[in-house]
Amino acid sequence: MDELISRIVAASGLNEDLARKALGIILAFLQKEGPTSEISQLMAALPGSQELADAEGGAKGGVLGAIGGLMGGGGGVMALGGQLMGAGLSMPQIQSVSKEMFAYGREKAGEDTMGAIVGAIPGLGQFV
Repeated sequence: MDELISRIVAASGLNEDLARKALGIILAFLQKEGPTSEISQLMAALPGSQELADAEGGAKGGVLGAIGGLMGGGGGVMALGGQLMGAGLSMPQIQSVSKEMFAYGREKAGEDTMGAIVGAIPGLGQFV
């Protein structure tokens, strides 16, 4: 995870703690919303990812998350954006973190796995 955190810090300008928190929020979201088999493959390919997801799994989405919740389910990508903004990220930082995380996921878990995850979560493609 340290390599991925370093890449996120370099790409987004976030400090290490905020990069770690953002990554945990994204991983927890993917576990909740993504296809089980592919998420398991991703988590296995990224040692330490489960701990990050567990640490952020209870995070709330703030106003955007509440709006997303009104739209049904967990609010999907809108709720994820709300959680990340609530943690202090700007939209460009969210995009940097997401792109870096998915690029790293493709390197470690493979294009097929990441493609299936992106394809299964409506709206996720705009961030990766």
